[in-house]
Amino acid sequence: MSIYLPLANMGAFVTAYAQSDLLGKLIILGLISLSIISWVVLIQKTWMTRQVEQISQAFHKAFLLNKERLLHLELDELPKPKNRMIPHPYAEIFRDLKTKTVEILNKNLYFSAQQGGKEQGQVYLSPTDLEIVESFVLTTVSAQTKRLEKNLFILSTIITLGPFLGLLGTVWGILITFSELGSGGTAGSNMAVLGGLSTALATTVLGLIIAIPALVSYNYLKNSVRNYSSDMEEFLYQLLSSVELQYRKADVS
Repeated sequence: MSIYLPLANMGAFVTAYAQSDLLGKLIILGLISLSIISWVVLIQKTWMTRQVEQISQAFHKAFLLNKERLLHLELDELPKPKNRMIPHPYAEIFRDLKTKTVEILNKNLYFSAQQGGKEQGQVYLSPTDLEIVESFVLTTVSAQTKRLEKNLFILSTIITLGPFLGLLGTVWGILITFSELGSGGTAGSNMAVLGGLSTALATTVLGLIIAIPALVSYNYLKNSVRNYSSDMEEFLYQLLSSVELQYRKADVS
């Protein structure tokens, strides 16, 4: 019985498709296409999000173990994804912060040497320098957030388009039904009536079946990206704190 019922349900959709007219068939095929696209995006984005979170946790642990030599770390020494297709936002944040910090330190060292500074070989970061680094890397955080949100618009579009396409099939099926009822009671018209009703019901159900998982997955993924964006900012400020402790000149009263 547990096998028969799903097969019977699928048979109802097949029957509805077979009894539909050309437009009804196109609507049903369009709904099926939307369902396939929705599930492909859902699975791909969910898998990618989990992979990004896992590699970020590993990267963060490695940073905590090596934060005393932050600017001497190389990306090859730190965890990275096994699959090159997986984004690595923490690595991008670390790389850009390191690049900008080293650039400013070299600039400060150059001007210190030009001015004949007494503290040869020692260079520091001013509060303004730290603000420049922060602003620079915040753009990286924003870019990585947009990268993680890529293709989510497909789910939000399907959430709206699926029910509307189903509603179109519903209205079209009912229109055919009333049109055939008004034309007489021949055998052919009775088949058209059944086809119209089948199209109306099948497209309504398909539209809801498509929209509900897409809505749930979109909200889940959107919330995951929002939380991860907060984690990226927190990681950025941890990096800045480590840099400040090592390279900011102590205030002497």
